[in-house]
Amino acid sequence: MRWLLYITSGVSIMGLAFWAYSQNYQTQSALREAQSLQVEIGELREELAVLRAEWAYLNRPDRLRELADLNFDRLGLLPLTPDQFAQVDLVGFPSDLGFPRVGVDLAAILEDGE
Repeated sequence: MRWLLYITSGVSIMGLAFWAYSQNYQTQSALREAQSLQVEIGELREELAVLRAEWAYLNRPDRLRELADLNFDRLGLLPLTPDQFAQVDLVGFPSDLGFPRVGVDLAAILEDGE
């Protein structure tokens, strides 16, 4: 009867050792994957920073003004002036789109909708 207990104990110890080693390998694999993802995230953040810098460089007002002047014949772009702006309640929206009509208090509509 003792030999059965010894064999059962030995088999269960080997099974637990196999399980522990497999968990160890799975953990190491997950750590390697997480590290590679962190490296990829760092590279993508660097690329995003470069793209943002390029965008800021290309959107310089003096550069855009020069481009607008060069292409004025084709595009007809003019600089914005303060008299081109108006208040939202002065804009006439079509009534069939569900927007408020001219002169309607927008704050009252927003309070009713909440």
